[in-house]
Amino acid sequence: MKTKVLMVCLGNICRSPLAEGLLKSKVNPDKVIVDSAGTSNYHVGDTPDPRSIEVAKKHGLDITHQLGRQFTQDDFETFDYIYVMDNSNYRNVILLARTKKDQEKVSLILDKIFPDEEASVPDPYHGGEHGFENVYKMLDEATNIIAKELNN
Repeated sequence: MKTKVLMVCLGNICRSPLAEGLLKSKVNPDKVIVDSAGTSNYHVGDTPDPRSIEVAKKHGLDITHQLGRQFTQDDFETFDYIYVMDNSNYRNVILLARTKKDQEKVSLILDKIFPDEEASVPDPYHGGEHGFENVYKMLDEATNIIAKELNN
């Protein structure tokens, strides 16, 4: 049985596609499925932001095949782990949880680096080129930890 991991941000075009691409590159696809979604429906069917694509490409990842989709309540049934990028995403996902088990699947991705600090991955959309590089570095570090846990 494969472990299923979902990365969630607001629009599913900046942070969560990077997190998806990073984690996919670090796990065995025969054992782990990784996807991403947004809490909003702003970018359903869209490819990732060109700046996310560019920073991923710079680091050897191709995320151009990803298409934005909205998080749904059914994702609680599908996924074992749901990593959200910030506190707003966390609240939006938790509001859709039906049970304590659903809630327990959800955590802030940066809790892997900064436990109990409720740190958020900043939205790079309005942050210029360096914002995307900084987000990439944060997500790279967090997904290293997640991959190590999943690969054990």
